[in-house]
Amino acid sequence: MDKIIINDLEVHTHIGVTAEEQETTQRVLITAILELDLHQAGRTDQESATTPYDVVAELITNVVAERPRKLVEAIADEVAEAILARHLAERVTVRVKKFSVPRTDHVAVEITRSQ
Repeated sequence: MDKIIINDLEVHTHIGVTAEEQETTQRVLITAILELDLHQAGRTDQESATTPYDVVAELITNVVAERPRKLVEAIADEVAEAILARHLAERVTVRVKKFSVPRTDHVAVEITRSQ
């Protein structure tokens, strides 16, 4: 299966279990790996007004901005479900990185979902 990869899209959101974490927006990085058939696009080299990358990046940003969440797992699951609901991929892997844990570069969760 072919892949479109959006790597480390920066989004700011209210995320965290504690009230202190929820007080201010936090930076998260989201990677989405969409598995789909790109055969026709590769053969025809057709340009479109809105690329799949733009559509997916905007979708991710909108899903994350919808509401505060406690867990990065919820962000990952909701992003994956939104991508699949719009038939933008047959299978999707979503990784969410968060930067609030002391003495770490980041913590992350990664999920894979399919149609």
